[in-house]
Amino acid sequence: MGTIIEQLYVTRAGWLSRHSALHLAVAAAKSCLEQADCRPDELDLLLNAGLYRDRNLGEPALAAMIQDDIGAHPEDPHTGEHGTFSFDIANGTCGVLTALQIVDGFLRSHVIERALVVASDADPGHRLSERFPFSAVGGAALCRWTDDEYGLGPVQWLNNFDGGDSFRATVSQSENRNILRFNESDSLDDDYAAAGYEVVAACLQQAELDLAAVDSIVAAPACPGFRSALATKLGIPSSGVTVAEDEHIHTAALIAGLERDEPRRSAGTRIILVTVGAGVTAGAALYNVPPNHEAHTATGLDGAGSE
Repeated sequence: MGTIIEQLYVTRAGWLSRHSALHLAVAAAKSCLEQADCRPDELDLLLNAGLYRDRNLGEPALAAMIQDDIGAHPEDPHTGEHGTFSFDIANGTCGVLTALQIVDGFLRSHVIERALVVASDADPGHRLSERFPFSAVGGAALCRWTDDEYGLGPVQWLNNFDGGDSFRATVSQSENRNILRFNESDSLDDDYAAAGYEVVAACLQQAELDLAAVDSIVAAPACPGFRSALATKLGIPSSGVTVAEDEHIHTAALIAGLERDEPRRSAGTRIILVTVGAGVTAGAALYNVPPNHEAHTATGLDGAGSE
């Protein structure tokens, strides 16, 4: 029994949406639902795991704005009638895996039937960031429950607290503006790989499996240095770790990695999902692809022309 991903969608920013995480999330969500032939009002839960957004917006929750824009019960729910619950999750690169774990809890309790996880990041623009390092990309994953022995397994978490030394993003005021700045250590890839290796080992131990029993590894972030270092730690070639094709994708990296891995997937494939982010925080979970319910994937360009 577990949560299965029935549809994935990744969209890249065009010229008009390169500074709007909201626009990207909405575009990915709408396309994902359309591809799955799912109406917005069929959603019980919408989770937004994106982090860097329009004008460094903190409130209201971006999930509520996404819900409204896609038309998923934007009105206040009435007693005894169906509604859509939405909220934000802030856990960086690990946000999508965190969201999937939360979705799994809701689905497991049978209080919901369908959930949508979205993630997007964009340079806030208007001189509100300094050397923004991430691509403007949005991703969406539509989830539901299966009573069979497939889907998402338990998520294992690890925190190797480093005080934000490996990676840190801060917002501080300068010239009457809230400026977003980034700091990254030279050892980030190795620090992330060490945490990733530990949490993968814990995940496999909990499942009483060894790495040879895993058909595919999908990891985030998509940085080549992290991918190579993680593969070395695991004792496999770099090609054995699938990441998003664009190394600069941030919160949507796991969705993009799953999309890239999809051609190798078939019913019964056992995947290990591993995400590592600032903190250092790492998470891993097994995902068993169900028969006749493989995730369909698609990509798109949002707006007129690419950057």
